[in-house]
Amino acid sequence: MCWKGVLSICIVLTVWDMNGQANILNAQRPEDIGVETRAQASQDNDVPLEYGYVEDRDIMWSKMVWEVVDLNERVNFPLYYPIDGTSGALGRKSLYDVLVTNIKNGKLKDIYTDSYFTERRNFGELEATLAKVDTTDLGYEQVNAGEQVSEMYIDRREISAADIVEYRIRGMWYFDKRQGELKYRLLGIAPVAPDVNFMDEGMDDGSNLVELFWVWYPSAREVLHEAKAFNANNSGVPISFDHLLNARRFNAVIYKEDNVYGDREIRDYIPDNAMFQLMEAQRIQGEIRNFEQDVWKNE
Repeated sequence: MCWKGVLSICIVLTVWDMNGQANILNAQRPEDIGVETRAQASQDNDVPLEYGYVEDRDIMWSKMVWEVVDLNERVNFPLYYPIDGTSGALGRKSLYDVLVTNIKNGKLKDIYTDSYFTERRNFGELEATLAKVDTTDLGYEQVNAGEQVSEMYIDRREISAADIVEYRIRGMWYFDKRQGELKYRLLGIAPVAPDVNFMDEGMDDGSNLVELFWVWYPSAREVLHEAKAFNANNSGVPISFDHLLNARRFNAVIYKEDNVYGDREIRDYIPDNAMFQLMEAQRIQGEIRNFEQDVWKNE
């Protein structure tokens, strides 16, 4: 290996070390862990990698797909854990907590009701979806008696990170003829959980799952870049949620594609057969992957 190559690797590893160790080896006290030194802060240019501008005329072919990311799969655990709702000693949160926290504080504004991004929502409008407040029978007895309802007779239930079952994402595969390669651009992401009004009634067949909200992904990149997920390959080098999602370091299954039938879902034309639905999703994925090879075969 040439010295230039060795030097480049050393530089990369040094940058990774600075970010991954979080100052743990230089800390004089436990409180110093995770706090950048002045030298680190002066060299820190940690920002999301910008998307390149793509001219419409450079898109030779494209296909819009909707996918489901099942959080029961081990490879998708970095999107799910930790589920305690706070970063704590781990210094990180689940993807759901990152999204909700930044919706509350106003950093995430492009929130919508569906994957077509037609109706914008704010956090106040989301509260009915994320939480419920109910009164017990004893509480209603107090109401009927003209008394103020005691706090102990009010049931409050909020959806937490532990309740998230899956994520649904919308993105576009396209062939960039200027670059001569097939690329993917993530456009939206939505956490999915049981309906908060029925989630404690034992309905676990998946029929009561709802999309809590859709986030326009490009405007959420800065927030997701600052939030770190667990890196299973190297725990000393955290990976940002933005990097994890853009690099597609997760497993997803297509459940819908853009088509002449109004973007119908696979289950609409292949009902009640999970195996055939999965085979159809794999067929669609195969068509996408094979397009790039077919382009070069025809050259």
